[in-house]
Amino acid sequence: MSNIYVVTGAAGNIGKRLAEKLLAVGKTVRVIGREASKLSSLVDKGAIAFVGSLEDETFLATAFQDAKYLFAMIPPNYLAENVRAFQNKVSKALVNATKSTSVSHVVTLSSLGAHLPTGTGPILGLHDAEKDFNQLENVNVLHLRPTFFMENLLNGINTIKNLGINGSPQDPNVAVPMIATKDIADVAFDVLESPSFTGKTVRELYGQRDLSILEATKILGKSIGKSDLNYIQFSFEDTRKAMLDMGLSASMVDAMLEMYQSINNGLLTAIEPRSPSNTTPTSIEDFAQEVFAPAYGINQSTTANA
Repeated sequence: MSNIYVVTGAAGNIGKRLAEKLLAVGKTVRVIGREASKLSSLVDKGAIAFVGSLEDETFLATAFQDAKYLFAMIPPNYLAENVRAFQNKVSKALVNATKSTSVSHVVTLSSLGAHLPTGTGPILGLHDAEKDFNQLENVNVLHLRPTFFMENLLNGINTIKNLGINGSPQDPNVAVPMIATKDIADVAFDVLESPSFTGKTVRELYGQRDLSILEATKILGKSIGKSDLNYIQFSFEDTRKAMLDMGLSASMVDAMLEMYQSINNGLLTAIEPRSPSNTTPTSIEDFAQEVFAPAYGINQSTTANA
């Protein structure tokens, strides 16, 4: 059996970093994406590209052939007429393709809250996916359940530039764990590079600490020279209209708003005590300086004294 690694979602933040780290230690890596151009930098580093859809079971079975290790994720589809149906189609294609191959270890990208059967919006599709993968026989599966991505905060850049504020439907006073996607990729690398997990298991990832969106906004503001940046909680009605105007499907809008409600209600907070296993190193201050400010277009030397 070949020690071939397959990374789905390889054009994204997590999949790309995971693939790069595996390639750096000499692993044979197949990367899956919908566009060859977005995989080219990985191909330049030695990856083998498979271009196709995660909804296509036949394509996936070909990509998985003779592989031993799989990183499986369901990409967001902001235009899906039925978000959960799309997620279910992808997860079943991934699982069915795995059945016909030599894959022995799978790491899935799930989410905090995936244990809940209702009320979490797009996380419900990950709840279903975990159950699908747990039906695999003779395959070891580890579900990574990270919390709220710090990268989601990048969605506020246009609002900050256009309105001078940060805002969303999220309650400004509810503290939640937040995690940098690079830390998720690093954990995925650690558990896949020399896998020791067996059976069907879960590992939650809580980031460096819990913080409110209000606190995060102040830190982001300081990184871009706006120490007085304010956060405004938008109404669900206004957010719905804005999301629909942006072109998101009604199903995705409903799912996202349900997720925000679950955050506000305290459903997506850490449920296990913090430990070295579920705490990751990147702080919101590090993220603000290394990711947010450059994405905003700020040269850090100009904000050192802000």
